[in-house]
Amino acid sequence: MPFTSLGLQPALAKAALDYGYLAPTAIQRAAIPAILQGSDILATAQTGSGKTAAFCLPLLNDWLTQHPAGSRQAQTLILVPTRELAVQVGNTLRDLAERLPGRLKVSVVYGGVSINPQMMALRGGTDIVVATPGRLLDLLERNALTLGAITRLVLDEADRLLDQGFADELHRVLARLPPYRQNLLLSATFPPAVRALAEQLLHQPLRIDIAADDTPPPDILQRAILVDAPRRTQLLRHLLQDPRRDRVLVFVASRHAAERVTDKLQRAGIRAAALHGDCSQGQRGQVLADFKSGQLQVVIATDLAARGIDIVRLPVVVNYDLPRSPVDYTHRIGRTGRAGAHGEAISFVSADCAAHFALIEKRQQLRVTREQIAGFEPTELLAEPTSAAPGNGGIKGKRKSKKDKLREAAARQTDA
Repeated sequence: MPFTSLGLQPALAKAALDYGYLAPTAIQRAAIPAILQGSDILATAQTGSGKTAAFCLPLLNDWLTQHPAGSRQAQTLILVPTRELAVQVGNTLRDLAERLPGRLKVSVVYGGVSINPQMMALRGGTDIVVATPGRLLDLLERNALTLGAITRLVLDEADRLLDQGFADELHRVLARLPPYRQNLLLSATFPPAVRALAEQLLHQPLRIDIAADDTPPPDILQRAILVDAPRRTQLLRHLLQDPRRDRVLVFVASRHAAERVTDKLQRAGIRAAALHGDCSQGQRGQVLADFKSGQLQVVIATDLAARGIDIVRLPVVVNYDLPRSPVDYTHRIGRTGRAGAHGEAISFVSADCAAHFALIEKRQQLRVTREQIAGFEPTELLAEPTSAAPGNGGIKGKRKSKKDKLREAAARQTDA
């Protein structure tokens, strides 16, 4: 089914295809025509189901067909719970708009950074505002922005907006909006607080509930490569020689590991950068922009990136260090194989973490065939389990503790 069949303008449908949206997902098929007709929407769908495009595409379509030429009064407000999501939504709108006629101005505002550049950026008006509630209120109090022309309100991840203590700020923002507008409420879950908010905001909404069973599983080839821990960087460099791996997201366990692996790759002439919690917002934004544009081949990231990065057609994810939990494993590999594209998720499995990977398999109800790469065969003893290791209530599986290793070393010295 092409996007034009949902009512989108041909230029926008082509922009979506060029951006990497190969075909509409279930929530996009249900939501886009209804939004274009002006209906209020109450939608629940899982992360990675295409919720962002489900509202961004019809908003851009309306901007193409209805926005007065030269007008810079904000007509659309998108509220989100975190600055990472604000940046993601803003980038999606801007990237799609780059492929369209006209000049769309999107203002992305959030706390945790200086307010002055955001105020300067709002001079001359804007078309779409993507904001966290607290920073939006700050800008309203400084008269840097007005909401009197808002005709569409989007609450993205409404459950998190309420869970994270934004309820008071959210209601203060709602009180400043015009009473007649289109409201789009999207949420991964539908707890009582979201239900109450929906009853307050929405007028005869279309209820869209995309269950996990309605969303086809992503096309991700999962691989587990056996390798001695000290040779992981060499193996990574070997894998990066494949021209199909032009962009690779590598997950490590710590900031120190991210910097260390990045330094080794850079010294080998590979375009790599680190991404972790100690990076400033400006640094994080620049790394992601360079990664998306292809200036970087590799980003070495800690788990802060697992739930915040949305790279269209990212071909490969590598677990250099295994994640601490099976849930983190799901979020990590979910960065590839998005929007119907094929993806590859590679995990390095060494002797000391074999039981841990088996536990991840057990919790995820999967089995990944162990592989060996010629020239990188492991020398450390690694017993390949015939079935996933039994869980013991902890995430470490059967790995020895530091105390156990010290006891064994002392015993060896005594025996000698």
